[in-house]
This record gives sequence, structure tokens and C-alpha cells, in this order.
Amino acid sequence: MQAIINELPNKLFKARKENISYFKRLKKRAPKNIDYIVQDLHDKEFEKTDCLTCGNCCKTTSPMFFPKDIERAAKFLRIKEQKFMETYLERDEDDCYVLKSAPCTFLDERDNMCMIYEARPKACAEYPHTNRKKFTQLTDLTLKNAEICPAAYNIIETLKQVVPMSTDSTSEKFRKYK
Repeated sequence: MQAIINELPNKLFKARKENISYFKRLKKRAPKNIDYIVQDLHDKEFEKTDCLTCGNCCKTTSPMFFPKDIERAAKFLRIKEQKFMETYLERDEDDCYVLKSAPCTFLDERDNMCMIYEARPKACAEYPHTNRKKFTQLTDLTLKNAEICPAAYNIIETLKQVVPMSTDSTSEKFRKYK
């Protein structure tokens, strides 16, 4: 798995122009059912992807913590919200609450399990955000997440095959989603 993770930035760097161009065209000419298509690709990818064998998101990035996330995590840990924020969080350049350190404080690196899984932030629960509505509004985030998440990378690559944005947008694969 580590070899796959290590290859992601290089693969995405090589395909950077292609991906930017693809998503630019997709935003302009997305099929009406794009969210359903991407949801289907997401579901199929996560049938074969086990996040616990990877954990790269938890090892390299911090989710944003919103007030409800802070409240939920503090309650789960049985500490006051202010203590939770002082102990684990800081404000980033966008003035959002994020973890002070990476890997995630709550990641058990022996098995990639989350120690606050039941109370994890919404951003963690939704990661890599490839199954959310209005997918075309999240393409920048999807490309960023694909640098970290092999599943997000695979979803992008499959999407480019299923919904080609070239002059021939009527491939057989695309028709099955109409």
C-alpha cells in the first residue's frame, strides 16, 4: 500500500493538466446525473478499498473541526470543549480549527484505527468527499484529496473513462448511466 501512496503525487503531477482540463469541461457539460454516477463509482471503489490498510489521510492531513465536531469529540473524551481545543487544536491560515499535529492525535498507527471514531469530525466521516452531492463544485477538493487517497485517485481515473469529456461523449460506458 505504501508504494501506491508514494506514487500518487507523481501520477497526479503527470496528469495535472489533463485533470484540470477534464474537470473544467465537466463543470460546463456535466450530465444531469453526475452525482449518481460519482456515487456509484465511489460505492464500487469502497467495496474493494479498505481504509484501514492505508490511513494516509489520518497520517498526513488534519480535518477541519467545526463547533459541533468539537462538542462531540470533547463529550466523547469526557473533557470540556475548551480543554479539547487547547490540547488538540489550533487555528490555521484560514482561521479554521485543525489538529496541532500530524499524524492525527487520535490515530492508532498500529492498526490505523481511530480512537474517537464514533465522535470523529464530519470532515473525517465524509472523506474523501467523492460521494457528496454537487460533485462538480468539489472538483478542486477531489484533486487535492487524490494526492493523499488512492481511492479518490481511482475514482477520478474511472470517472474520466465513464464520462469522457472529449468530442466523443457518447461512449458505451457513459450510455449505461443515462
